[in-house]
Amino acid sequence: MLKVEDWAEIRRLHRAEGVPIKEIARRLKIARNTVRSALASDRPPKYERAPRGSVTDAFEPRVRALLADWPRMPAPEIARRVGWPHSLSPLKKLLTRIRPEYAGVDPVDRVVYEPGRLTQCDLWFPEPRIPVAAGQERMLPVLVMTLAFSRFMTAVMIPSRQAGDILAGMWLLIQGVGRVTHTLLWDRESAIGGTGRVSVPAATFAGTLATRIQLAPPRDAEFKGMVERANGFLETSFLPGRTFASPSDFNTQLADWLPFANARTVRSIQGRPVDMLDVEYPSLLVLPPTAPAVGLRERVRLGRDYYVRVDTVDYSVDPRVIGRFVDVTATLDTVAVHCDGHLVAWHQRSWAKQAVVTDPGHQQAAAVLRREFAEQQRRRQAATRYHADGHAVTMRALPDYDALFGVDFNPSSSEASNQ
Repeated sequence: MLKVEDWAEIRRLHRAEGVPIKEIARRLKIARNTVRSALASDRPPKYERAPRGSVTDAFEPRVRALLADWPRMPAPEIARRVGWPHSLSPLKKLLTRIRPEYAGVDPVDRVVYEPGRLTQCDLWFPEPRIPVAAGQERMLPVLVMTLAFSRFMTAVMIPSRQAGDILAGMWLLIQGVGRVTHTLLWDRESAIGGTGRVSVPAATFAGTLATRIQLAPPRDAEFKGMVERANGFLETSFLPGRTFASPSDFNTQLADWLPFANARTVRSIQGRPVDMLDVEYPSLLVLPPTAPAVGLRERVRLGRDYYVRVDTVDYSVDPRVIGRFVDVTATLDTVAVHCDGHLVAWHQRSWAKQAVVTDPGHQQAAAVLRREFAEQQRRRQAATRYHADGHAVTMRALPDYDALFGVDFNPSSSEASNQ
């Protein structure tokens, strides 16, 4: 067989230098017909061995007949039905080659995102456990939001998956951008749309911002694949080599890292998200003058133990409002309690589980109230008279005795009744 080097040399000698075929054959010590064949061929010589055939050739028609009706039939079942006598390896290679012909074609259109139209939202759960209290660590959710047109990514760690905390995180990230897209895409997160319909808190939030919340189809991760890829990018590029002392430390490091992430060049848009955001910004909705209702809110009657519960943490309240209704408002960072418009408790929010947060001032006020109550009880006990057998003498009002003996000290009323 003629070598590639000889083929190239024959063409060079004849076409570039004008050497005759006979002289080329003499120099290279090959037949003149070989030289003529090399000059007539546009491609270099290639060795091709005649196919030897395969043990699957005789069975291929029956295999194709089965795949035509059942394209997903497994290899062992096909082997049983066609009477396959050999190992499964050759049959599996045949199926790998021909099965796609019967699987059908399901083309996917390329999605084109318009500026300002869509933001994809999701919760990411990083594996590192974050210290939240002495001896307690938790795996906390991170809210991730990605603008579809610019690929601009924002994220923040939140204390829980409750609607109030998720919406508070969304409002924080939206404020960071300065505007909001026309649609916020969520999966079936329980607090946002776990029932298949947008929850009341989420709908209220969207209505205040004049946007809308769209729910992805169930079990369809590709529907919001952009934010899913953002989660993977956080997993592989932000987490490695980092340690976190607290949730606030996590959010501080994340906030410092995000500008670098948004300054990278994204292949799909051939640009940097931070630059594309400037293009998208005029198409975004302006934020309303009134902030939406976010955070955890509850109205309860304060019990004798003067504590209110937020998530799973108990916070002390001024005990002087025991028995009255109080309004509890929890943001991502603080817990405030009001009674008739007056602030009766304020705490830094704890992200721990089953914790107790107590204001020393509330403990002191409770101690004073207990002493005053004990003193009142003592005075009542001292003013009580007892019979000789030790039981208390019942004290009755004087008008009760007047009525008992028929005495009337207001004769004008009795005369009027007689008339």
